[in-house]
Amino acid sequence: MNEERYILFDQYLEGALSGTEKEAFEKQLSDDAEFAESFETFKEVNLQLEQKFGIEAERNAFKATLSSIATKSKKTKKSKLRTLQPWYYSVAASIVIVLGAWIFMQSSKPVFSDYNQYENAYFTERGDVNANMILAQDAFNAKNYKEAIAAFEIILKEKSTPEIELYYGISLLEINKLKEAEVVFNKLKSGTSIYKNKATWSLALLKLKLKDYDACEGLLKTIPSDYEDYDTVEELLGKLD
Repeated sequence: MNEERYILFDQYLEGALSGTEKEAFEKQLSDDAEFAESFETFKEVNLQLEQKFGIEAERNAFKATLSSIATKSKKTKKSKLRTLQPWYYSVAASIVIVLGAWIFMQSSKPVFSDYNQYENAYFTERGDVNANMILAQDAFNAKNYKEAIAAFEIILKEKSTPEIELYYGISLLEINKLKEAEVVFNKLKSGTSIYKNKATWSLALLKLKLKDYDACEGLLKTIPSDYEDYDTVEELLGKLD
C-alpha cells in the first residue's frame, strides 16, 4: 500500500473528500476487492492503535518531527504542500503511525480479514434452480455481495433454506450489515440444520470484526471438535489467548 492510498483513506475517514470524490471512492470500494481489503486493513490498524494508545495522542507526538520534515521539503514541493494544507499534518501523521504499527499489528490480535474465506456457493447443482438462484450464486462467488444480497432476498421470500440463509448472512457480514447478519446467524445457530456450526463460526467472525474478542472466543469454544474446519477454529482460539 503506497502513501497516496494512505492519504486517500485518511481523507475519506476524516470527511475531507468532496461529494464527487467520496462517490468515486465508495464506488471503488464496491468494485475493487483489493482496494476494499486495503481500506479495511487501514481502518483496523487505526482502530487497534486507538484502543492501545490513543490515535490523537500519537498524532500529536509526531507533529514536531513532521513540521521539520515539511520545512525541509517546502522549497522543492511548495505547491504540493499548499494543496495538502490544512490537513497535511494529520494525514502525514497517520501514514507514519500506520507504517510504524504494521509489525506490531502482525503480532497482535487476529483480524477478520485473515479468516473471511468462504466456500463457493453451488446452488445450481442442487436442482430446483431459477434465475435468481444463479444470480445469487455467481454474485457471491465473485464477492459482489450487494448484488448477491438482492438476489438472496428475493429467493428467501419464496423459499427459505438454511443454506441460502447462511450465504445471505455472510454477504451481510461482508458489507458490514452486522446487526442483520447477527440475526441470521443466531437463528441458524439455534437450529438443528447441518449449517449450525458454520453459522456459529460466522457469528464468531462477526464478533472478531467488531473486536469483541471475548465473545468471539466464547462462540468458538462451543463449536464441536468434529466440525470440518476445526483446525481453523483452534488456530483462531490460539491467537486470541
